[in-house]
Amino acid sequence: MEPLAERLRPSTLDNYIGQKHLVGKDAVMRRMIESGRISSFILWGPPGTGKTTLAHIIANKLEVPFYTLNAVASGVKDVREVIESAQKNRIFAKNSPILFIDEIHRFNKSQQDSLLAAVERGIVTLIGATTENPSFEIIRPLLSRCQLYILKSLEKGDLLELLDRAINEDIYLKQRHITVKETDALLRFSGGDARKLLNTLELVVEADNSDEVVITNAIVTERLQQNPLAYDKNGEMHYDIISAYIKSIRGSDPDGALYWLARMIQGGEDPSFIARRLVISASEDIGLANPNALLIANAAFDAVMKIGWPEGRIPLAEATVYLATSPKSNSAYMGINTALGLVEQTGNLPVPLHLRNAPTKLMKELGYSDGYKYAHDYDNHFVEQQFLPDELGGTRLWTPQPNPAEEKMKERMRYLWKDRYQ
Repeated sequence: MEPLAERLRPSTLDNYIGQKHLVGKDAVMRRMIESGRISSFILWGPPGTGKTTLAHIIANKLEVPFYTLNAVASGVKDVREVIESAQKNRIFAKNSPILFIDEIHRFNKSQQDSLLAAVERGIVTLIGATTENPSFEIIRPLLSRCQLYILKSLEKGDLLELLDRAINEDIYLKQRHITVKETDALLRFSGGDARKLLNTLELVVEADNSDEVVITNAIVTERLQQNPLAYDKNGEMHYDIISAYIKSIRGSDPDGALYWLARMIQGGEDPSFIARRLVISASEDIGLANPNALLIANAAFDAVMKIGWPEGRIPLAEATVYLATSPKSNSAYMGINTALGLVEQTGNLPVPLHLRNAPTKLMKELGYSDGYKYAHDYDNHFVEQQFLPDELGGTRLWTPQPNPAEEKMKERMRYLWKDRYQ
């Protein structure tokens, strides 16, 4: 059985809820659609505001071939194949076939470049949908060839109208005796997202086996806590899943880390967000126990930015497994936190004279740099001298941890500094 959101997807503008500024009476998109001729455009708005539905309605109204791609799962090859197919169908159609690309901001530069000629020559009419600011995510040449329309989160009245339609018109729900006593929780959890509202309603109804289904704020809240819905990159679960991902890496569990990585990918998470967290984890949790982890994480970040989805999942997975299976150390992380705490406690202590820069004669006369010992002039490129402010001489901020890499560092520090690292 199709999900409720799919069963209720409208096929005409008259049944479309919300976005009156675009499709209401005499609004710009309604006039364009009713004229029977449209140009390429991009729909920008939050999830669940009707971007995909609007694209389908336009295709139905114009009666033209309709192709759809999801940027998360499609590559340049898929784009070219669709364009070739559209070019053949263009001969038999009055208007250009429509190519709808969901989450178009996920396409990297080369994928977006592959669309340019087809859009410019009218081989396809492009409709792109994005939840991200197109001026940051869409290349300028493509953006200049498309109109931009902004969709808004559904308002309370829109959501209540959708709720009423679902209960009274859906082929399955209208067979149930559903009473909505309270709507605050439904509206709050939906956050202006029509799909999330319908998913929540369906979850609550399906969980109730009684003949009379009564919906209250308490019931909605309880059911959602027991049955987390889909991954929401803008909501609480976004932070829960990234937390589980990082904790799996920190806990040296590659299986758990890969699972949570897959949940984020499947949920449409921004790949740069995942890659940034890998870089942070490599520094915070692996650190000096395996400095190569930071190199691997940075390489994965660069690779993902260059190739995008879906291939970007591979370097992310490689880095995830490497970090999860690496030895762990947070000594650098703890060291900088200790140092920051010390600075906050002691304030702006003066730099010792021998460590100061002395670019002018006056500074030299004042003793700047006087007594500084150039380490490379001494055996082992080391000479003992004080590098902390006078008031903090001998203070330890970095504590090596018991792993092979840091044990070697500790031994070297003991050799150079003697009692300081005992």
